[in-house]
This record gives sequence, structure tokens and C-alpha cells, in this order.
Amino acid sequence: MRQWREIKSKHRDALVFFRVGDFYEMFEDDAEEGSRLLGLTLTSRNNGAAGRVPLAGVPVKALDEYLARLVKLGRRVAICEQMEEATSSKKIVPRKVVETVTPGTVLSGQLLEAKRNNYVAALAVAVAVAPATRATGPTGTAGATGTARPTGTAGATGAAGAGDSPEDPSLPVGVAAVDVSTGETTVVAAVLGELEEALARFEPREVLVSESSQALLSRAGHGWAASGDDSRGATGAAGTAGGSAGGPRAATGGPSVAGVVFTVRPDWTFEEETARDELVRRYRVQSLDGFGFEPGDGLLIRAAGALVAYVTEIRPGASDHLLAPRVLRPGSFMTLDSMTRRNLELVEPLRPGEGDASLLSVLDATRTPMGARLLRSWLLAPLVDADAIRRRQGGVAELVDDSATRASLRTALARVRDLDRLATRIGAGRGSPRDVLALGVSAREIPGLAEAGQELGSPALRSLFDGLDALEDVEALVAEAISEDAPATLAEGGVIREGFNRELDELREVRDGAQEFIAGLQTRERENTGIASLRVGFNKPFGYYLEVTKPNLPRVPQHFIRKQTLTGAERFFTPELKEWEEKVFGAEERIAQVEESLFRRLRQELVGTVPRMQRTSRRLAELDVTAALAEVAEAQGYARPEISTGFAFDATAGRHPVVETMMPREDFIPNDLLLDEEGRIAILTGPNMAGKSTVLRQAGLLQIMAQMGSYVPAERARLAVCDRVFTRVGASDSLARGQSTFMVEMNETASIIHGATERSLVLLDEIGRGTSTYDGVSIAWAVTEHIHERVGAKTVFATHYHELTQLGDLLPCVKNLNVAVRESGDDIVFLRRLEEGGADRSYGIQVARLAGFPPELLARARGLLAELEGTHSSGGKGLGRGRDAPKTPADDQITLFDVEHPVLDRLRSLDPDRMTPLEALAALHALREMAE
Repeated sequence: MRQWREIKSKHRDALVFFRVGDFYEMFEDDAEEGSRLLGLTLTSRNNGAAGRVPLAGVPVKALDEYLARLVKLGRRVAICEQMEEATSSKKIVPRKVVETVTPGTVLSGQLLEAKRNNYVAALAVAVAVAPATRATGPTGTAGATGTARPTGTAGATGAAGAGDSPEDPSLPVGVAAVDVSTGETTVVAAVLGELEEALARFEPREVLVSESSQALLSRAGHGWAASGDDSRGATGAAGTAGGSAGGPRAATGGPSVAGVVFTVRPDWTFEEETARDELVRRYRVQSLDGFGFEPGDGLLIRAAGALVAYVTEIRPGASDHLLAPRVLRPGSFMTLDSMTRRNLELVEPLRPGEGDASLLSVLDATRTPMGARLLRSWLLAPLVDADAIRRRQGGVAELVDDSATRASLRTALARVRDLDRLATRIGAGRGSPRDVLALGVSAREIPGLAEAGQELGSPALRSLFDGLDALEDVEALVAEAISEDAPATLAEGGVIREGFNRELDELREVRDGAQEFIAGLQTRERENTGIASLRVGFNKPFGYYLEVTKPNLPRVPQHFIRKQTLTGAERFFTPELKEWEEKVFGAEERIAQVEESLFRRLRQELVGTVPRMQRTSRRLAELDVTAALAEVAEAQGYARPEISTGFAFDATAGRHPVVETMMPREDFIPNDLLLDEEGRIAILTGPNMAGKSTVLRQAGLLQIMAQMGSYVPAERARLAVCDRVFTRVGASDSLARGQSTFMVEMNETASIIHGATERSLVLLDEIGRGTSTYDGVSIAWAVTEHIHERVGAKTVFATHYHELTQLGDLLPCVKNLNVAVRESGDDIVFLRRLEEGGADRSYGIQVARLAGFPPELLARARGLLAELEGTHSSGGKGLGRGRDAPKTPADDQITLFDVEHPVLDRLRSLDPDRMTPLEALAALHALREMAE
């Protein structure tokens, strides 16, 4: 227990899995928490004067299963192993933490999703950092000595200026993200007001923040303050995953970042000088200029350096193979905020469980895990450079036209395993025999891929094949050394191929010969003793034995030595059997030692090829995505969009890529949509269920697909490059933040108004529906005017406020569109066809009838609607006060012609018998003007 407490003191933020024989045990608070989170039985053990200690454990063989559950819950686990075999002596077996598993740094394939990156990110915010004395622990961070310094000057490289508010949305933030399992490292600049959008591109599982910036982020409204919850990680100034002082604290994310674990690090780890030293040391360079860092990039350097230092603590082996950081500048890709990603269902459906109802599921025809991850990355960060988009399109177009080459490439790619993650596990010394075998199998396919693509000529594809490293030496080494049926673990044996090592082959011959002798011993002893039921057996605790049933015991010869007594039999051994048993065991022990030595030597030899594997993997991933987009384009009848640098959005016979896959192709009604300088805002009206939201989302999806380099579902499309796509769709609240549905709606609308430019595409599905009708119409009207007069963005505004159609007459660049329906009595037929002009009704009661509302409720609703629209009088009693009045047959139906013209009231007020001819003529003239 002293040993456990010493280890736990260095890993207070983690659950310590303490190896004891065949179990990983948890003690004290860890045991209580672990039993609760994992559903384990909580027991206790006597610890002498200290009393009974809570105890819970998991089997060693089930480690990955329990780790997966804890990682999903956002917990950190320190794996503490026995460093020697246990013996019969009283000596305590030495133990140490060999691995710390956190949600953002897992490497095991069983803990990762094959088609998603697993990022850990770091945020460096432009705030002043108070000087603090650095504390060092037993295994402190490299370079963690001396005294912390302030972060430097105001602005992008240092502290906020004196006039800056901590909640200022324009406050600069440096964001760094690393996928430890693949080595991908990306750095991007952001501002506080768009921080969630910047992080959304990476979907990190874990985010590092400094102690000082944690409070600022909380004040800024991101809801990222640390809390107790299940993390138990608020360790203060000491305790760390890697043993260094001032280590991380796990913090739970707010509602806007659900599922993200926040780890608080000391301020000094984010200092620019410390971070720069860490990067220079890690990448073995003289300066960072070669990575694209520029003067004024202090925040980016701080984020990247703090993150690399953390990864080095957690995963020292994996950090050696991190790829050089890629610096992304604002404007190099389209930022998609969480609203747009969610509303357009880019990577996840709105409703859990509808796995195929996302754009990613439609486009993902990739054949490799790294290709699937790259496709997701392209989708979440579309390009904004027209030339770069056209270059990607060119590669897709060539493979659309050359279906034979595409099929050949995709067949070979299907046999390539996850090269990225295989390379990382091998580089980190974690690669299993099957990992090494999978590497060899994958390398075997690359020469065929290179041959299949040698005739391709588009610049995008040519760049992938020119200088492609086929890893032929890797394939040859693996093929020579590793057995084709290599087991999952080294302990199972049979890893090294026969013929690779003479000593190993000789040992196997000795073992196999001894096993053959022992197998033949059964026949010989049966003949010698006359006991027909005698058999030779083996079990791990007792080794080889001769088993004789009790009725045959009198016939057992004297040289049989009793070994074990069973209920119905006795087990024996002979000196001869013992001698051959020792030969088998000795050979097997030596075989295991030789195999382990050979395998580790081979794996170490492969470590030097990891950078080459990573480069090849990136090329194959891009090839896979390009071929997949071509495959989908041909299968779904997509067209290559013309990318322009102008303004217009012009799609002919456009279709919703997800909706059309859920119905027969001929049932989907395509629509044309044009937004240009003369009509850049479309007010889209139409009844409920007619398809307004489909048209709206369809426009956004076509734009994003085009800018990621894909073909689009349309007969023809000419699309200008957009800097952003904004959406405001649906109704939701945020009760945890104290925000009503209407408040969330207003926040989303405000974000669009402040963020959109004339190069943006804005998609609005209702505004102001969460307040009174007059308030709502006023807000929606003012928003439309503001976008028209001040923003200038291409906009589609779907609404039930028919009053807004008047804007088509008042504002020069506003036009009215509607989704057509036909009415037949009390029924409506949805035509799904987009037409010019505005709709005059919403048909809500008819839709309610389709939903199954009771007839009497529908009848009452029609009566109230009639009162509201002025068709019937309530006798001055007010809305709903006339419900007892006798009904007429007309009360049950409201048609487009039921609304009376004011001229009828005027006619009823006239008394012709008392009018002079001149008065009658004047009244007739007035009635004519009213009618017109």
C-alpha cells in the first residue's frame, strides 16, 4: 500500500490501475469511483492498523474493454505494471506507470474509431500570465526549470492590452491540435468569439488550457469552467499524468462542448520561450521558420509547444513521430460553425440512431481508414481558394471518366490497412505482431497502385504518384520475418516465420520432437501395462501426466510416480516422461525468448521507416478520397460544378444528396435556384411539409460539396466561392445556460448578422417564431432589410410570415419563391416544386389532420381560424367566446375564397331607397375603386 500511495501521489488526477498478478486493482477512492463507473463489485482488504481498504479490480485480459468505457466517460487512467515476475520470496515486486491513457492520447485500435481522428488540442489565449515559480517533480517536463515569465507583448504574441476586456470576442487565440494516433499536427489562429468554430474542425476529445485562461474562457460564456462532477481531477498545483508538478486537471466541458475533457496546465507551460524551446528540441531544428511560423505568431507557438510537451509526457514514444506542424492561416479554408454542421447534418444526423442520414455517410465510399478520416476533414474544412478547388475537381473528374482505373485503384486500396496508426504504434514501441503483419500486407499493395495510376495525368493525381514510396524494403522485411498467421500477441508464440532464424528453427525441432515422443508414449504405455484407457494429458499447473482410472490402479507398474489424485482417477509421471517434459518446457521457454528478441529487433528496425510510412499513407488517403468522390459522383449522377470568383449561386435541377438516397431516385423532385446580384435574397414561403427546409439545406450542401472538391447533385451548377455558410434552422433551447428557445434563436441570428459578409451564403429557416406574431414579423423584416442593405450576402429565408413577401416589392434585390401545393377539398398535395411568387397560406390545420389530430379538435381549430381571419363575427365577445353559436356547413371548411373583401361590408351599409341619384353614383364610383 505504501508503494501504491507513492505512485498515486504522482497521478492524483487519474485512476491508477495497479497490477497485482492477473488483475489491475484500484484502492481507496479509486476503487469507489471505479466500481461506480464500471459497475464493479466493491470489496475491501485488511491493511493492519490502517483498517480495511476499499478494493475493486478488473482482469488483465479485459483491460481494453474497461479502458474504452473510462475513456468514453472522459477519465484518465494510469497503467501501473509489475516490472519483474512475482516470486515466492517476500520481496515487493517493483512497479511503475508505463502508460497514461487520456481521451485525447489513446493509441490502441480498440479505443479509437477507425474513421475519425482523435485530437487533443491546446488553447493559448492572449492574456497576461502572472509570474510563478516553477515546481519540478520526479519526472518533470523537459526544460521545466527556472521561473515563469510574462507572456510578452500585447496582441497576437502576448498579453491583452490594457484596454482589452477579458470577454472581448476579438481577443486572439492560438489553437494547436494533434492526433497522437496518426501524428497529424495542425496550428490555426482564431479569436475568442469564434473559438468553438475553430475547435469544431478538429472535434477534439481533450483540450489543454492554462490555469489563467480557464477562468477567462468561463467568463467569456463558453461554459468551460472546471467542475467536480466525475473528473475528480482538480489537483491544484501538483499531480500530473506524467509525474511532473503542476500537472493537468481534468475539467468537464460546458453544454457547447459536450464530450470534451478539459485538462488544466500550469501557466508557465504556455510561455512562448518555453514552448519555442520545446518545439525546437522535439523537431531538432534551429528555428521554426521552416514550419511556416511568422513574426507575431507567438500564440500559435505557445499552443503548439505546450501541446507537444504534454504529448511527450503522456506518450514519449509517440511524440517522436509527430509530423511537422501545419500552420493554417485565417481564410485558407471555410469555417463551419456548430450550427451549420448540426443543421446541415454534415457528419452526424440530427436524430441519434439515424446513422445514414448525414452527408458524410452519402459521400463515404472510401476503402481505407485514413481515407475516411481525410474525407471527414475535407468536409469540415472546405476550401476557399478557387484554383485549389478546381485542382481537386480535376482529380475527381479524371477518375469519373476512367472507371477502369478507378476500379483497379479501389480494389488495391481495399487491401491497405490503417498505415497512419500502424506507423504510430510501431514508432511508439506498441506495435503487435499483427500490426507488423498488417504493415507488410499493406506495403505489398503499393507497387500495384503505382502501376495502376501511372497513366493518370491530372495535376492532383500526378502529384500523388510522382515519387510515391512503395515501401518495398518494408514489405520484404516483414514477409521474410513474420508468419502469415501471426497471433495478436507475442506471448502466444508462432510470430517469427520458419527459416528466418536458425537457432529458433532448431529449438522448434527439439520441442516438436519431444512433443511427438510424448504423444507416442501413450501407445507404448498402453501396450506395456495392458491398460487400454491409459492416456497422456497436459495442463498448465501440473505439466504432462499419465492418467489411469481407479478400477485400473492395481495394474499400474511400480515405476509410475503418483502426481495428482482425482475423484475417479490417478495421475502419474515417469522419469522418462519428466525428462522429455523438461526438454519441451526448456525449448518453449527459449523459443519465447528468441522470438521476443527477434521481434523487438525487427520492430526497432521498422521505426526508422515510420516517416516514410506516414508520407505514403497521406498520399494513399488523398487518392482514396478522390476515387471515392468519383465513385459517388458516377453512381448518384452528380455533375461537376463550375467554380467562379463572382457572386452567383446558380443550380439547375439541384437535389438534396441525403434525402434522395432515402427514396427512389425518380421520386425526388429537383429544383432550380438562382441567387445573383439582382436577386440575392429569396423569401421562401409555402405550407408546412411542402419541403422548404429541404430546399434550404440543399443549397448549403451543394455549396459545401463544391468547395470540398466534390461533384454535386444537380444537372448543372455554377457556384461562386463562399467564405462562410451560415444556417439558422429549427428550435432548441439551452437550459443549462439559462437560455430559452427564443434566446438561442436570437443568439444564432446575431452571430450570422455579425459574421456574414457579401461572400457568404446565409440560410434562415424562420426567425422570430418564439415570440408574439407582431414582434416576430418585425424582427424578421428588420433582419432581412439589414442583410439586404448592410451585409449583401446571398440569402434564402424560409418563413411562414407571409407579410415578408411584400419585401419583394419594396427592396430591389429581394425576390419571392414558394414551394407549390395543390388543394383538393380538405386535402393538399405537396408538389415539392419551387416556383416564383409567394404563398398565401400555411395549411397548418391540414398538416395537423395528416398527423392524426381528432376531428373535433380540427373543427374547433377551423372555427378559430375563421374568427382570426375575420370571416365570422364573434358578436363582439372576443376570440373563442362564440363557440356556442350555431354552426353552418361553411364553418367546417375554409378555402382560399372564404376571406370577404371589404367592399361587401360597404355594400351592406348602403340603403338605395334613401339615396339620391347623385349619392348612388358617388357610392358606385367608390365601390369600383375599392374593388380594383
